[in-house]
Amino acid sequence: MTWRSPDELLERVRRAAAQQGRSMNEFVTAVLDAATDPELASSDAERLRERLDRAGLLVPAGPSRRRPDSDRVEAARTKAGTGTPLSRLVDEGR
Repeated sequence: MTWRSPDELLERVRRAAAQQGRSMNEFVTAVLDAATDPELASSDAERLRERLDRAGLLVPAGPSRRRPDSDRVEAARTKAGTGTPLSRLVDEGR
């Protein structure tokens, strides 16, 4: 995921993650999980969900998804490495 944000927001996220002793990735993952998973029941998650709800950012949970079969994932990874390299496409102007 690529995320663009104002510098001041990025700095607030960095500080919040550091205060909790988490990496930014862990912190953002926890925020997104709390925003989208109504089953989370810790007080931190409840406070976050309340704030997101007030901001109009709380998303109702959709249907649960299951992970793809590991054999299919491995086959896709193997196949992905056999195509034309991007550098060649760029060199050829495609």
